[in-house]
Amino acid sequence: MLETWLDEDIGRGDLTQAAIDSSKNKHAYWKCKQDGIFCGGELVRCLYNHLDSSVKIDLKKADGESFTLGERIIELHGPVYSLLAGERTALNLAMHLSGIATATKKLVSELQGTGVLLADTRKTTPGLRQLEKYAMRCGGGINHRLGLDDAAMLKENHIAWSDGIDKSIQSLRKNIPWTSKIIVEAETDQQAKEAISAGADGVLLDEMSAKHICMLVPHLRALAKQMSRKIMIEASGIDPKEIKNYASTGVDIISTSAPITKSNWIDFSMRFNENGEKN
Repeated sequence: MLETWLDEDIGRGDLTQAAIDSSKNKHAYWKCKQDGIFCGGELVRCLYNHLDSSVKIDLKKADGESFTLGERIIELHGPVYSLLAGERTALNLAMHLSGIATATKKLVSELQGTGVLLADTRKTTPGLRQLEKYAMRCGGGINHRLGLDDAAMLKENHIAWSDGIDKSIQSLRKNIPWTSKIIVEAETDQQAKEAISAGADGVLLDEMSAKHICMLVPHLRALAKQMSRKIMIEASGIDPKEIKNYASTGVDIISTSAPITKSNWIDFSMRFNENGEKN
């Protein structure tokens, strides 16, 4: 994958290199143009190591650490050609992932003290899922399913095309590993209650208002208690601007794709020291 990313930008070679003496070793650094949470440092190291093992990377910030406007977060030393050849690809990846981590951190801070966890979804960029989910963790979130093989989730279309929630769960218990969880996406109170009665491990309350969930959760907890079972209750399909309201409903988890699908990239730039030496 690293080679594919680099080849996409470098192609048959950087034509602009003919304008400079690219064989010299130089010192460069990455500068932050805004505040945020850093993510992607080790990926930048791997990228440059794949491109040219002689390039030295000094990470001034670890993944998950905060940075401020004007700070230097990475220092690099190596052949000018290699530093420039990997610049755009490395910056693009780190800016994207740092944007996700920063957006996640902002939402997580809204949940501080509530005990409610913030989870991601499977709405990710094809080929970048693991990295984007990693960025969510760097921002303080947790990961939902990495893929369809992580847990069985009965979503609206599964329920619509099956013989019902109860029979679907019975069938799943017979066919999936005993260690696997079963989650039911409920769009109505009845579906949520049926899921608990049928033995689901978790119920995802989809696109319900915070006020409605607040009234529903006690009934779901009571039903689970009657069955001597513990149930994980999740709210999804929410407006991130209302996350505090949802945090007070009694749910365990709030899942959202917003940090991955709606976050802005963090702006970094690479600069060379004028004398080519490390400051």
